[in-house]
Amino acid sequence: MRPVALEILEDLTPPPGPSLGFLTVRRLRLRHTYEDGTHSPPYSCDVVSRPGTDAVAVVLWFRGEDGRPRVVLKEGVRPPVWLRRCKDLIRPDPQAPLCLIELVAGILEPGDGGPDGLSRRGAAEAREEAGVELSPDELVPLGGPSFPTPGAADERVDFLVAELPGPPPAARPRGDGSAMEHGTTVVVLDLEEAIARCRDGRIPDMKTEIGLTRLAARLAGDV
Repeated sequence: MRPVALEILEDLTPPPGPSLGFLTVRRLRLRHTYEDGTHSPPYSCDVVSRPGTDAVAVVLWFRGEDGRPRVVLKEGVRPPVWLRRCKDLIRPDPQAPLCLIELVAGILEPGDGGPDGLSRRGAAEAREEAGVELSPDELVPLGGPSFPTPGAADERVDFLVAELPGPPPAARPRGDGSAMEHGTTVVVLDLEEAIARCRDGRIPDMKTEIGLTRLAARLAGDV
């Protein structure tokens, strides 16, 4: 029987304290309703969220002098990934990387509502993270949205794509001013090489693999 609705039986989220950080955890007691009107047993569910909740990932690409598509990515520090080295994991990860290569991406901000909000945020992230100046109307959707961790978080990621006239002008973009982005660099790869790195684990980021494979499918005329 297929679930058709969800009922919040109790909100057990503790009140925010002085140590409240960027992420919040909402603790709920739930049950879902089936098509015939019956219910599941009650169960607990923790939902991780953050300000802005949703994000946009931007696939930037251009054709090289040989006519092959190349993609503009960023490489920066990802502390949560590196800190896996310090955890007592079921499968230890002593080689967890400090820096990851990823698509340009960013969290939505309060002014990003409305029909062109995603493209405006995408243009802002392209400028901050890749040093690329785009008008919002140069960014178009690349398939539907995706939920990266639907069992624990409510974040949704939308994908946009823009073709550039050539490579980005700077290897070190200005960033958004946050210390975590200090040292972020621009990485330009052949599209085929970038997808190969996703598949063999050298680019271990799901949104990047999704965006790049969607671009490859679009260029091949499959979508």
